[in-house]
Amino acid sequence: MTENEISNLVIGKAIEIHKALGPGLLESAYKECLFYELTAAGLKVEKEKPVPIIYKEIKLDHGYRIDLLVENKVVVELKTVETFTDVHFAQVLTYLKIGNFHLGLLLNFNVLRLKDGIKRFIR
Repeated sequence: MTENEISNLVIGKAIEIHKALGPGLLESAYKECLFYELTAAGLKVEKEKPVPIIYKEIKLDHGYRIDLLVENKVVVELKTVETFTDVHFAQVLTYLKIGNFHLGLLLNFNVLRLKDGIKRFIR
């Protein structure tokens, strides 16, 4: 699957979950549901994927943890916040840069309609 196809599937499953559960739950609940839906769809999904940071000659093995990494191609970061901030955007962009990934999704489940809580990033 291409990154765009994966992205479309992730967004579709996230919308399905949001329609069923609505806003107001903890991020971890949505993460578990999305992990379940994506793996049930036959995708390889890694949860809380550690991404090492290399700074000069220092390697920090657990610098960051990606919420979900789908097919080793698409970074998915989940939030349950009032509104996105620049720090949320920077976090996804950092994951893309450090992990050498091309596409990332930032999903905020704390909205009335999930389409208002989706931000797509391309590196």
